[in-house]
Amino acid sequence: MILDHINIAAPMPLLETVRAFYCSVMGLHEGSRPGFSGRGFWLYQGDSPFVHLSESNDHSAADKGHLDHVAFRSRGLGEMKERLEAAGVAYRASYIPDINLGQLFFKDPAGTGLEVNFPGEKP
Repeated sequence: MILDHINIAAPMPLLETVRAFYCSVMGLHEGSRPGFSGRGFWLYQGDSPFVHLSESNDHSAADKGHLDHVAFRSRGLGEMKERLEAAGVAYRASYIPDINLGQLFFKDPAGTGLEVNFPGEKP
């Protein structure tokens, strides 16, 4: 099994902020989305829709349940730190020497916990 996508459901003003974050900071790009009845955006990693954003006035941060974070694997730890700093996003860096893995931990504008792993890179 592999991760297909994550979905964030929130009111449209917040979704627009979240969309900008994932495009400018995380390096995704907006792409085509099927003609669903509700509004939203699909954000792509290459040719694959990876983050779905769905308009909803029925979801709130208190409804997030027990999901702690979503983890991504990437390259370019230094560039990601620069983008986070330029966007004013607070983050925590970590390094696991046993597996030579650099990590960055932060939250998106909707409060979703994000972990980005960088194999072979130190923060």
